[in-house]
Amino acid sequence: MSDTIDPDGPASDAARRRKAPARTAKGGRVTMTDIARAAGCSQATVSFVLNNSPGIRLSQQTRERVIDAARALGYSAPAFSALRKPVPAFEGLDGVIGFAVDQLATSPEAVVAIEGARQASWNAGNVLLVAQTMGDAVMEPRAIAALTKRGISALIYMTIFTREISAPDFLYGLDIPVILLNCYTSDYAFPAVVPSEIAGGQSSTRHLIGYGHRRIATITGEPWMQAAQDRLKGYRRALATADIPFDPELVVEGDWSASAGYAATVKLLALKDRPTAIFCQNDRTAIGCYEALKEAGLHIPQDISVVGYDDEEIARHLFPPLTTSILPHMAMGQWAIEQLEVPPPPGRGRYPITKLECPLVERDSVAAVAGLG
Repeated sequence: MSDTIDPDGPASDAARRRKAPARTAKGGRVTMTDIARAAGCSQATVSFVLNNSPGIRLSQQTRERVIDAARALGYSAPAFSALRKPVPAFEGLDGVIGFAVDQLATSPEAVVAIEGARQASWNAGNVLLVAQTMGDAVMEPRAIAALTKRGISALIYMTIFTREISAPDFLYGLDIPVILLNCYTSDYAFPAVVPSEIAGGQSSTRHLIGYGHRRIATITGEPWMQAAQDRLKGYRRALATADIPFDPELVVEGDWSASAGYAATVKLLALKDRPTAIFCQNDRTAIGCYEALKEAGLHIPQDISVVGYDDEEIARHLFPPLTTSILPHMAMGQWAIEQLEVPPPPGRGRYPITKLECPLVERDSVAAVAGLG
């Protein structure tokens, strides 16, 4: 099949390019986003086709549709002008997707997200190239520039702490799709995915309410962190929905550590009307909570029920095994790869923030309030 897909033929196409430079209807330079909208495919697909990325499994019809749209818009670039026939899968290097994360070595969440993205990438025959940036203002753009020089067709940009970010200028200047993982921007310029922390806190608290608990305490994380704020919001929503008055005495600030969980639990046990259940806002806090309860001669869950959050490996090995919520970083990594197949929105593009569920894993640390079972 001929590579010349324009029905007007290569001669008229060439004449059209001589008459006018590659511009959009508004006079701007034609970008891959413009081509993606015209072709009805994702920007990543356009990048794969126009850069003739080897090893990418795309149908010939999709390739032709992208080439047709690019030519109709008058797109011109050296790689496009010299476009070759598709290279058979697994010949030469595979397509490459970049993954930049601020912290890697100290964060299991980053490793889990990368594994999710890796699995989804390999299913499509693509390679994931990872860089740790530490969020450094000087080294981060250099690290991402190094990724782009390797010919990446898309970039996943991740932060360890869930938060709103001011995206660095160089992200806006990239002519490849950019996906935000565990962070988002106020201008909604990029597809973004974060955990649904409010719903997670609500589900954890509602689980305890379902067992008849009304005197439910919570040990928070550091209050400046969005995850801690949102889990506390979910806790308060669950209480309000169940018509349980909010008692500030039952909220103790922690710092996500086992030692803070221990100290907070000691404080809660000293209350005149102590709680019958404790929602620890991460599993490490729950470890300290367990120790304080056992030291006080109390049994879990017969005397006090405990719920954690994060579903770290240790949760299933505590005695009793800890009921907790899964942080969906694996699913978030997979989601980021899947978005590369989604066509961009019309106009300038505003992407909604996607929030993925934090499923509750029920184990043996929760029981009905004594006397209600």
